This record gives sequence, C-alpha cells and structure tokens, in this order.
Amino acid sequence: MTQQTDDAAAAVRPRGALAKRAVDLSLALLAAVVLAVPLVLVALLVRLTSRGPALYWSDRVGRRNAIFRMPKFRSMKIETPAVATHLLADPQAHLTPIGGFLRKTSLDELPQLWSVVKGDMSLVGPRPALFNQHDLVALRTERGVDALLPGVTGWAQINGRDELPIPQKVALDVEYLQRRSLAMDIAILCRTVLKVIRRDGVSH
Repeated sequence: MTQQTDDAAAAVRPRGALAKRAVDLSLALLAAVVLAVPLVLVALLVRLTSRGPALYWSDRVGRRNAIFRMPKFRSMKIETPAVATHLLADPQAHLTPIGGFLRKTSLDELPQLWSVVKGDMSLVGPRPALFNQHDLVALRTERGVDALLPGVTGWAQINGRDELPIPQKVALDVEYLQRRSLAMDIAILCRTVLKVIRRDGVSH
C-alpha cells in the first residue's frame, strides 16, 4: 500500500465515518421496508420470465480491495460471461426478457441495500469494480480511492454513469474522496433519483 493510500485510508476513519454509517443503515432499512412489495414482485418476475435464480451474486472489489459478493436482480441470462457489460460483443443478446427494463429503471440495483446493511457498501461511494476490472482497481488504488467503501451510487454516477472512460471515473472518485461530506452525500442521492427517473447515462 502506498503512502498516499495510507493517508487516504486514515482520512476516512474519523468522526464522519460513524455518522455516515448511521445514515446508511437507517436509510437502507427504511428503503427495504418501503420497497418490500416491489422487491418481491421483481424477484417473481425475474423467476417467471427466465431460467435461473432471481438474484445474481457478483464478486466485487470493496474497501482496501477486499472481495465481497454483491447481489443484483438478474438481468442477464445465466450463461453470460462475468465481464463488464460494455465488453460483451452483443449485450442485448444476453438480456433476459425483462432485463432491459430492469437496467433502464435501475430496479436491478435494489438488492444492494443488503450490502449496505451488511456493511460491505455505503449508499454513496465509488461504484464497486468487478473482480476482473484490473485497470480500474489499479488506478483507484494508486489514487487512494480504495480507502472508501463502494457505493450504490456515487459522484461519478451522477456525472456520466456508464458513459465515462475509466480515467475520468477515477478522477471523479478522487474528487469525492477529497470533498466528501454528509451534505454532499445527500445531494448525490437526490441527483441520483433524478438521473434514474430520466434514465440518463445508462448503457442498455
């Protein structure tokens, strides 16, 4: 671990960490209760419209590059390779009958509330890289971003989402690392809701 990463990790621990965790836990539990019926309905739709389980558990890179398993509602066929969507030759061919709808509406992301409750993720932070996105992981580690918990949404998400190249994503992650605060997190959550409603920056 580099000195820059050590400094970044140390900066994440102080007083704001407990407050951020309390907000994450409270909002995630509240959302899980409010969205309980939609969660069950989406799970049933996934099972009824394609072969395989309702949830897809993806190996992701968490804080300090520890691997954790992140759940999503399955939007792709079970034989789809475990790579980033943009690396598939024909992503549309791998979608389930309702996969495109789940992705456009971001309903596939809702099970990540479990990862927030468990403590593997925060509501706001850098989006967790796939275990095999070595270029993204290496650049984040070099810039100290690995000191942060990954998020359901983040600064990069509301400033381009899937459309951003990796260096630009990491630059925005670094900006969040340097500027992060409870007020910034709330602003990101609010803007995320607007982005989801408008379906901005989603790769289909």
